[in-house]
Amino acid sequence: MNALWRVREAAIRDKKMRFTSLLHHVDEVLLRDAYLALNRDATPGVDGVTWQEYGEGLEERLRNLKDRVHGGTYRAEPSKRTFIPKADGRMRPLGIASLEDKIVQHAVVTVLNQIYEVDFQGFSYGMRPGRNQHQALDALWVAFMEKKNVNWVFDADIRGFFDAIDQGWMMKFLEHRIADRRILRLIQKWLRAGVSEDGKWSKTTVGTPQGAVISPLLANVYLHYALDLWIENWRHKRAEGDVAVVRFADDFVVGLERRLDAERFRRDLRERLKKFGLELHPEKTRLIEFGRFADVNRQRRGEGKPETFAFLGFTHSCTRYSKSPRGIIRRKTIQKRLVSKLHEVKKELRKRRHQPIPIQGKWLGRVVQGYFNYHAVPTNYASLAQFRRESARHWFRSLRRRSQKARRRMNWKKFYPIMDRWLPRARVTHSYPNVRFYRQHPRQEPYARNGPVRIRPGGAG
Repeated sequence: MNALWRVREAAIRDKKMRFTSLLHHVDEVLLRDAYLALNRDATPGVDGVTWQEYGEGLEERLRNLKDRVHGGTYRAEPSKRTFIPKADGRMRPLGIASLEDKIVQHAVVTVLNQIYEVDFQGFSYGMRPGRNQHQALDALWVAFMEKKNVNWVFDADIRGFFDAIDQGWMMKFLEHRIADRRILRLIQKWLRAGVSEDGKWSKTTVGTPQGAVISPLLANVYLHYALDLWIENWRHKRAEGDVAVVRFADDFVVGLERRLDAERFRRDLRERLKKFGLELHPEKTRLIEFGRFADVNRQRRGEGKPETFAFLGFTHSCTRYSKSPRGIIRRKTIQKRLVSKLHEVKKELRKRRHQPIPIQGKWLGRVVQGYFNYHAVPTNYASLAQFRRESARHWFRSLRRRSQKARRRMNWKKFYPIMDRWLPRARVTHSYPNVRFYRQHPRQEPYARNGPVRIRPGGAG
């Protein structure tokens, strides 16, 4: 741990330092911590080895793995490709690495995080230790409502980002800070390992497997140099008004004060991304009028209500209370995602139809509570109540279809006590975004640095 502290302190002292010796930090202790931090129920990769199987004779396995990594004989396995459904109905490809690849990647990420958590911009929140979606949402709300004069919003999404990463640029970006050739060769092995689909291997020359342990860090490094530093420079040297930015992975929102700046930013951003093999998604990228005074301004011009934008599972809209000219940003669960989640609940209840009611109730109660844990933010109570109500309705119909006898016996009067017994009631549990933001940043330091990153056994970093 002290050695990792020294890496971090050196990165803080000299922002241009290139680290020539890092691999020695990947020792048996770090590899063991990485193994314990992995998901124990994850699907195995092409090696077919599960977490439990690898744990048999763990110390000998880790000693052998460390020797191969340091001796240069370690070989990366191809990622096993699988597909998961997206909220819009399409399928997202995921790459499942072998267990040893996951262990080594996790250990390398732990070391590299000591450097890059010093370098990354404060408005970058995605897939970083100590940061999450709600912190990004809070920062967005505070910037738009209190910190900056925002009248226009550029809602951007990079098309197929993980599949479009240029591996040549990726290595150049890493070399800005990493001069240890052994670490760079390891990363090249993972990038070039290819994918295995239905037993057939295919070579990969672009992109990084989405789902690999190291992919989030590589994605942030790529966007740090290709996008974040450019945005930071652009808003200080090119913009004439205020500019606010929040990025989570490849999804980012930019708030601007002036329409002219917004148009210039959109044009310059396209050129910047094109240089690094990236492009904006035409259907998910928009420039809209938005902000505290958007409602009253559009009403004065005889136009409709301000447009909305989606970010991290919520639809953001600006509205006014009473006759006040100053608006407020409201957040509501994206309706498509709510409907998609309810459809999953309905399908699962159909499979569990003949289970005892307490078992069904425990399962559905956990689902509803898990949904509330993320979505229970102020101004979103109606969506919470809708999710609970519709989940209960699907459960009621499922219970009535167990048999003809159940159909006659089960009615709403008998079901209400069951519903109240097992399903948590809808209520807002998250603080208002500005309250939580200033509690986490008492001196109004939105970009406070994280401490040294350490893998905790059985959990995330």
